[in-house]
Amino acid sequence: MSTVVHPRSVLSQHGIRRDSRRVPEAQRRGEELRRNREELLERLFSSLTRRDQRVRGEHYLRGLMLAEGRKSVRNIALSLGLPDEEQRLHHFICGSTWDWAPMRAAHAGFLDRLRPPEAWVLHPVTIPKDGEHTVGVDRFLDPRTGRIVRGQRAFGAWYASTALSAPVNWKLFMPRHWMEDEAVRKRAEIPPALAYGSVEQCAADAVLEAARDWGTPRRPVLMDLRGEVNRQSVRRFVTAGLPVLARTTAAGRFVVDDPALLPRSGGLTMSAASALDLGKSARRRVDWADPGGSGGVRTSWVATIRVRLPEEERVGQDRPLVLFGEWRPRQDTPAQVWVTDLAGTAPEDLLKLTKLTRKVALDLRIGADRTGTRDFVGRSFCGWHRHMTLASAAHTMRVLALHGGR
Repeated sequence: MSTVVHPRSVLSQHGIRRDSRRVPEAQRRGEELRRNREELLERLFSSLTRRDQRVRGEHYLRGLMLAEGRKSVRNIALSLGLPDEEQRLHHFICGSTWDWAPMRAAHAGFLDRLRPPEAWVLHPVTIPKDGEHTVGVDRFLDPRTGRIVRGQRAFGAWYASTALSAPVNWKLFMPRHWMEDEAVRKRAEIPPALAYGSVEQCAADAVLEAARDWGTPRRPVLMDLRGEVNRQSVRRFVTAGLPVLARTTAAGRFVVDDPALLPRSGGLTMSAASALDLGKSARRRVDWADPGGSGGVRTSWVATIRVRLPEEERVGQDRPLVLFGEWRPRQDTPAQVWVTDLAGTAPEDLLKLTKLTRKVALDLRIGADRTGTRDFVGRSFCGWHRHMTLASAAHTMRVLALHGGR
């Protein structure tokens, strides 16, 4: 298990004592980290009016970064050397009344200043759970693995750029039986105003809530239509004025609407793979930096073709669309197929945007998962949201520490 780097260890990590010539640069980075850390803490906890809440918030955030293994309240308290704080920290997360929404908006505002996002990435997360009482637990088919699992379904709205990605909003899908049993709702502390919504609604709301309520910049939404998010969600984003870049299947049906390729057909319905095959001769080579951390440069071939949705799916969708295909070297079939209303965007720029989903998946696995995004165990709906809010901020803090504040 890798060791979490605490901000205070960053200067020694960069070898200040061993090489005096690096002192000015290391000191500058250390000072930048300190300023960013203080700004993030100030923004996060500005909505907490009580000093004891701010203290508990900082303790919990630091414990998420320091605790080894599962980020339970007990492990967090022990990692801080404050075992007597366990009950107070538990109350702060599960029994307090502070609102997580202002804290999430503050986190997004900090990231927007530090690393302006290039896109929203809507990322589903399956959180396996063995017990029956953890909030939102159910048995369901995991669309990523094709297996029946027991656990929670959550959706994270990530602020993503090539330099940094972090989750800033979360939605937890609540199955119908959790929402319709008043006794269960009361035990789980589900807010009375919260109504049942489908998986698709829950997913889209993770982005739409933030875009609507926080005054965030207009950014395209990257999403995956192969799983539990469907084209209804695309229409919701379009209605909200958010461009969409959605991964789809090669078998998805579209109407080719490209006069350069089918000048006399008036539109022909076919699979995405067949439509892209029409424009295969116009493919262009694009070299791209792998966001997976290897630092290597990879090569893909890309092409776009103008399409529209079939008539039965066009309600509310009047923007021009393009299919975007990516081929790997020496492959005849596209490795990825996307549909987007960013019709005027160059193919190489579309490719760069799609790689942000790769960045988010990696950062979830080696970053946010290590600050506790899958570790909350409890009945409290509000507790889950408060924990996820601080786990997301801990992810950002950890990334800043690892990269010297940059």
